[in-house]
Amino acid sequence: MCRNITVLRGLEPAATSDEVYAAALQYVRKVTGVGSLSATTRGPIERAAAEVARITQELLAEMPERRVPPQTVPPLRRPEVRARLGLD
Repeated sequence: MCRNITVLRGLEPAATSDEVYAAALQYVRKVTGVGSLSATTRGPIERAAAEVARITQELLAEMPERRVPPQTVPPLRRPEVRARLGLD
């Protein structure tokens, strides 16, 4: 697994759709070797990421509760990342 993808199961509050999509996009970009999106790669990458995100949300909904929350915080919950992306 890509070491930069954080655990989403067991987060409080639960992982948002944006967090799930960000993880899916990172996964798809990693397995395809696409570093930055171009006009020719944007459509296929975004469609694949949306499908992976949909399946991931279904999977997370079916998984049992975690006994211990994840040790890492997803990037979209980190103040420095949110500031860099202009989300605050």
